[in-house]
Amino acid sequence: MIIVTGATGQLGSAIVERLLERVPAGRIGVSLRDPERAKGLAERGVRVRHGDFDDAPSLTHAFEAAEQILVVSSATSGDAAVRQHRTAIEAAKAVGAGRIVYTSHMGSSPTSSFAPMLDHAATEAMLQQSGLEFTSLRNGFYASSALMLLGQALETGEVEAPADGPVSWTAHADLAEAATIALTDEGRLDGLTPALTGSEAIDLADIVEIAAQLSGRPIKRTVVSDDQYRRSLFSHGVPGPAADMLVGMFAASRQGEFAAVDPTLAKLLGRPPMTIRDVLQTRVLHDADETHERRHT
Repeated sequence: MIIVTGATGQLGSAIVERLLERVPAGRIGVSLRDPERAKGLAERGVRVRHGDFDDAPSLTHAFEAAEQILVVSSATSGDAAVRQHRTAIEAAKAVGAGRIVYTSHMGSSPTSSFAPMLDHAATEAMLQQSGLEFTSLRNGFYASSALMLLGQALETGEVEAPADGPVSWTAHADLAEAATIALTDEGRLDGLTPALTGSEAIDLADIVEIAAQLSGRPIKRTVVSDDQYRRSLFSHGVPGPAADMLVGMFAASRQGEFAAVDPTLAKLLGRPPMTIRDVLQTRVLHDADETHERRHT
């Protein structure tokens, strides 16, 4: 049985859908804090069980009979995230799982300026010491984060952010397909994978230019200091730790931590990965449809 944690999140849900295209529903299980959110999967024959990274017995129950377990990285960070990942690894060992597939990041490093990368590095170290077979999917930076950085730029015509560096933005859909391949074609990806990235690395100014082209609206990219950006985040109600994390993301990109472009994802998919232009076009079309709907209701 293949168990997927975080199965109602953006990445986890996409992985489950792709698994359902490849293996019988009865061979798939999901582990999540609120099983009610997965009623639709249960109706399709997927085993749905309560599993909480902060509750070891619940994970042992949710992982029962697992041959492989996809551990989607925790939504928390720091010591809490590492502790949760350790609990998941120990639960996998307890049920005799043959392999853990973990959603890591291309920037995984114990010295990164971007805090989540330290968590990924610590988890990868635990996997290497676990005695289990594992695959650590070093995913490219989610393209959805680029949309987050754009914010309301299509309406305001401006993006204010610190200096940044090129990032090889990667679509959730492509990474979900890669994870599914890792789970269903055992051994094709083993250990720490190469960076699973898109085919180009671009910075925020490039993203703004593409968004302006697609929307037909001028957008200005303004560089502000890290401190100015942090203060702006505070003023919009972003908590201190979250603000520091975002500032760290810019610092890490300036240091080139997310700039690598690797052909592995394209080879796995058998096609070019989605580009940031593809992702932005979907966003621009969605926004245009919403605007049209508001004007006619």
